[in-house]
Amino acid sequence: MRVLMFGWEFPPHIAGGLGTACYGLTRGLAKNDVQVTFVMPRAYGDEDQRFAKVLNASDVEALYGMDGEDGLLSQMTFIHINSNMVPYISPEEFERCGETIHKESVSQKEGLASRQKGDVWKERYTFSGKYGTNLMEEVARYAMVAAEVAREMEGQFDVIHAHDWLTYYAGIAAKRVSGKPLVVHIHATEFDRSGEHVNQSVYNIERAGMEAADRVIAVSNLTRNIVIERYGIPEEKVVTVHNAVRFGSSSAVETERGVKDKVVTFLGRITYQKGPDYFVEAAAKVLKRLPNVRFVMAGSGDMMNHIVRRVAKLGIADRFHFTGFLKGDDVQKMFSMSDVYIMPSVSEPFGISPLEAMKSNVPVIISKQSGVAEVLDYAVKVDYWDVDAMADAIYALIQYPALGKMFARKGLEEVTGLKWDNAAAKVKAVYESVIR
Repeated sequence: MRVLMFGWEFPPHIAGGLGTACYGLTRGLAKNDVQVTFVMPRAYGDEDQRFAKVLNASDVEALYGMDGEDGLLSQMTFIHINSNMVPYISPEEFERCGETIHKESVSQKEGLASRQKGDVWKERYTFSGKYGTNLMEEVARYAMVAAEVAREMEGQFDVIHAHDWLTYYAGIAAKRVSGKPLVVHIHATEFDRSGEHVNQSVYNIERAGMEAADRVIAVSNLTRNIVIERYGIPEEKVVTVHNAVRFGSSSAVETERGVKDKVVTFLGRITYQKGPDYFVEAAAKVLKRLPNVRFVMAGSGDMMNHIVRRVAKLGIADRFHFTGFLKGDDVQKMFSMSDVYIMPSVSEPFGISPLEAMKSNVPVIISKQSGVAEVLDYAVKVDYWDVDAMADAIYALIQYPALGKMFARKGLEEVTGLKWDNAAAKVKAVYESVIR
């Protein structure tokens, strides 16, 4: 079986769990005899291609102009807005990214204008592959490239797989050109990212992708219910396939801590969805009872300045550490130094990081409002808003070593069964159900 897959990021260049999930899934599919061609906006050449062929969309010449793609652009509502659509980057990174993208955009438009012939022309578009100021423009152009890729690969794939809303137009375009079935993968919805204050443009793209798809894969039953209830997608069309964790490398990483205090870690984007403010409030309560505890916030995001100010106001700055965004070996080092890992997400479609912590023998606390709570028994589960319960859980795991060791031991045994090979087998079954 051959799959044409569209994703926005792939390790080692990632901004969160999406890239990690795509990598784990492609590895699992390869072990289930599925060949994957993974198309991403911008590949850097250092991606692991042992399990999937990575295709750089920036290297593909595509037709531009209203007549060049059978009127595909006329089927889209294209809105150029100067905002960061997804809070994956810090304010400082956003400013740098915006300046770079502006320069690239000007250069590209000047080049296109000089080479344009009539109303239709063929040209390469250099994608940033990030979540910056011209994100919607990149989404639309990515769809143009997807159509060209599908045309050039005619007869070389059996099904199309698109990850998250950024690639849904690409999936739709590839389906129209090839006639092959489309599977869309929901790793997060706009309701997860923005609560009730959804960005209507993003919601419309998500809904269009789900409606055009032959099958929709949700990463949890929590997400599946949102897809059915909030997007009006028939329930028989939506399938749940839980994420997993990779056990390729050694879980144990020896790292010198440098402090004798207990370490409680939050690792994720510092944004509304991840609940960093509840982590801070719980930390303040714990420190009133246990002074020998340090709290680490590993990540970056639009709430960083707010969190720093709140930590200072609570008078716990000497017990708090901000590491910035971590990836690769740095994540494993952070887990090796942690005594407790906590994911207090307000809305988490799944949540791979608790599995990675458990793999590293660290007891975890997760919010009940997370998809991963559906598959874990040996994790302490609390409501994200209940900072008293969160503080009590942290206190108990630190103050009673036997309890922490039990959760760590049982958690490791439990997470060992959550492998990408098994998840990929379920995804392959979804492919088989839509291939005619």
